[in-house]
Amino acid sequence: MPKITPNLWFDMNAEEAANFYVSIFPNSKVGKVAYYTDAGPGPAGTAVTVEWTLDGQDYVGINGGPMFPFTEAVSLEIRCKDQAEVDYYWEKLLEGGGRESQCGWLKDRFGFNWQVTPQRLIDLMTDKDPEVVKRVTAAMLTMVKLDVAALEAAARG
Repeated sequence: MPKITPNLWFDMNAEEAANFYVSIFPNSKVGKVAYYTDAGPGPAGTAVTVEWTLDGQDYVGINGGPMFPFTEAVSLEIRCKDQAEVDYYWEKLLEGGGRESQCGWLKDRFGFNWQVTPQRLIDLMTDKDPEVVKRVTAAMLTMVKLDVAALEAAARG
C-alpha cells in the first residue's frame, strides 16, 4: 500500500512550523527541505517544501502563500494519556501567539488547529450508560482546555 502523508499549506513559514512542532513532540525530526531557485515562484533560497516526522507520522509543509489559510475543517488530534500530557501539549502549542478555542481545540501560532484530547474523554463518551455520556458531553461543552477530573466528576453525576 502506498504511504499517505498529510501535506499542509503554509504562508511561507513551513520551515519555522516544522522546527516548532518537532521541538514539542518526542521522537520527531525535520527531514528534507527543498528550496525555491531563481525560477520561482517564491523568493530564491526560501523553502518550498519541508518534510518532518512527529513521533513516526510524516508530514510535508508547503510554502504556498496566503491564499489558502487553515480552517477548523482540518485538525490534528493529540490523544493524551492523562491531564499532565493535556497540560503539556496545550501550553506548548499555544506558545508564541496561539489561541484557545473550546472543547479541547486550539489554534497554534501558524493558524493550524489541534485537538488536545485525553483518552479518558473518549472512554467516557463511549460509556454504555447514556446518562454518563450526556453528563460528560454537557461538561465538555463548557470547557476550553479539557479537565480530566471535571469530566470524571460529571460522569459520576
